[in-house]
Formats: sequence, C-alpha cells, structure tokens
Amino acid sequence: MMDLVLASASPRRLDLLRQIGITPAAVDPADIDETPLPRELPPRHALRLAEEKAAAVAPRHPAALVLAADTVVAVGRRILPKAEDEATARACLTLLSGRSHRVHGGIALAGPEGLRRARLITTRVTVKRLTRAEIDGYIAGGEWHGKAGGYAVQGFFARYVTAISGSYSNIVGLSLSDIGAMLDGLGAQA
Repeated sequence: MMDLVLASASPRRLDLLRQIGITPAAVDPADIDETPLPRELPPRHALRLAEEKAAAVAPRHPAALVLAADTVVAVGRRILPKAEDEATARACLTLLSGRSHRVHGGIALAGPEGLRRARLITTRVTVKRLTRAEIDGYIAGGEWHGKAGGYAVQGFFARYVTAISGSYSNIVGLSLSDIGAMLDGLGAQA
C-alpha cells in the first residue's frame, strides 16, 4: 500500500481512521478558502472543498495517496458555520432545535498519475426541541467550539439527537464505510 497522507488538521478524522486500522504516514492540512460560492448548495460545497483540499496537498506528496474531507451541516439550503463564538453556537443550536438537518461529508482522494476519486455522503440528523436551559448548558460546556453547526454528536450533544439516518461517522467527520470502500476500490486496503 502506498503511503496515505491525511490532508486535515482534524483530530477527529485522525481518530476515526485509526479506529479502522489506518494510520496515515503524514498529516498535512490544506490551507484553502472555505467560503461558499454564490448560490452554492451545501452538498456541492462539501464535495468541492474536499476535492480542493486534496488537490492542494497532493503536489507536496507526489508518491502518496492524499485523503481530504469536509463536513457541512445544513438546514435546507443554508450552510451552518463552524461555531467560533457563543453567539454563533447559540444561533445554530436554536435553528437545529426541534427539526431535522443534513450533514454532508465530502471525501476526496488524490494520488500519483492524476488519480482522483471523490464521494459525497449525506446523513440526516434529528434534534429534539431544546429548552433555553439546555442550550445555555451546552454552550457553557464549550464542546461546540470549532464544530460545524455548533455541536459535536460524539459528545454530550448525543443526548439531544433523537434520530440518525445514514453514517454516524460522517457526522463526526469522515464516513468510515465510504473511505474503506474507496480504498478497497483502489486496491489500497489497510
């Protein structure tokens, strides 16, 4: 198997890969503009960012297989931001309260000789109606910081998730069944 390079600074993605026995030879995060394009829909945004990240890192590792991913939390056509402050986290949680939303995960592989593969995974998540006290308590815990949509399903927020349809690991940051299938399809099994 050729070396695998993870083009992500996310510790969650690294942990997810290790969970299925894959330890990247290197971690080399991409530095790209993640601003949505005008009228870009959430699924296309997630896939485009994953592809751009892989393309940005691949030239630095010409003999390796580069794995990039992006996660977008969306309510309808609206892309929710990564929550970097309490006001953003509160706005996201208020919007997610009592409804279903989608988590779009883009996965891209880039390798030698122009190898390019990409896949989009969508998971539907339903959140119970949150009280003001529940939102305040979650905000106080700080788990939301830096998370798309203002929550981490693998933490305390799991208490508020009433249904998941699709890949759980996609919500965390990387669909393990899909990356496994993509690597198997390339003959690059771990």
